[in-house]
Amino acid sequence: MKICIALMLTFALAVPTLAEDDGADLAKKLQNPVADLISVPIQLHYNRHVGPDDDGSIWQVNLQPVYPFKLNEDWLLISRTIIPLISLDDIPADGMDESGMGDILQSFFFSPSELTERGWVWGVGPVLSLPTATNEALGTEKWGAGPSVVALKQEGPWTVGILANHVWSFAGDDDRADVSATYVEPWVTYTTKGSTSITASVEMIYDWEADEASVPVTLLVDQLFQIGGQYVSIGVGAHYWADSPEWGPEGFGFRLQMTFLFPK
Repeated sequence: MKICIALMLTFALAVPTLAEDDGADLAKKLQNPVADLISVPIQLHYNRHVGPDDDGSIWQVNLQPVYPFKLNEDWLLISRTIIPLISLDDIPADGMDESGMGDILQSFFFSPSELTERGWVWGVGPVLSLPTATNEALGTEKWGAGPSVVALKQEGPWTVGILANHVWSFAGDDDRADVSATYVEPWVTYTTKGSTSITASVEMIYDWEADEASVPVTLLVDQLFQIGGQYVSIGVGAHYWADSPEWGPEGFGFRLQMTFLFPK
């Protein structure tokens, strides 16, 4: 995890920023989850005050490749994958650590190539949760599926949108709890002519089985860079847990991210 932080910071210091005319449109396109743009985000999350004694912490790296497929002149199919690599420190008690891969979340969005008459972009499709965790503490050991939807509007430097899904478990280890969880993320982004994006978001997860909510509020600043022919966006931010389960994270955490872009 520390190596990941060092690489992000080193890369941010090493590459020049884009010219205004070259980067602003691409930076805005990055804020659209169903854009016709290949990207590979790598996100590092750190959260603390976890566990019964609030002594634990969680480091998590999410690999999130996004790949659009052009079905025809009118429709795109966008594949979005989240591969979590998790490190639990002092959880569930002091001296107890676990690390490995968590459950993979795979989403597909069918999205029209053109905006609606009022300028909205939207996508809808299935979401799948795969029991790929390498340790029972890092996943649900359940297969899950459900619907996923995204809608957003971009006007001037502003992007306003919402992403939501719901996952129900349908198979897996009978000794593990069933899964019924709703995820809702509204966000707003302001992108400058200098290719800097400032995003405020709320990632709400409600666990219907446990009747518990997780609500981190995040502020993130991204800067788009270019080195040679490679575009990359570097972001840093903080989040505050407005609500979390009994043994969940509390207070402030931080987030770093690096996104590699491959415009067509």
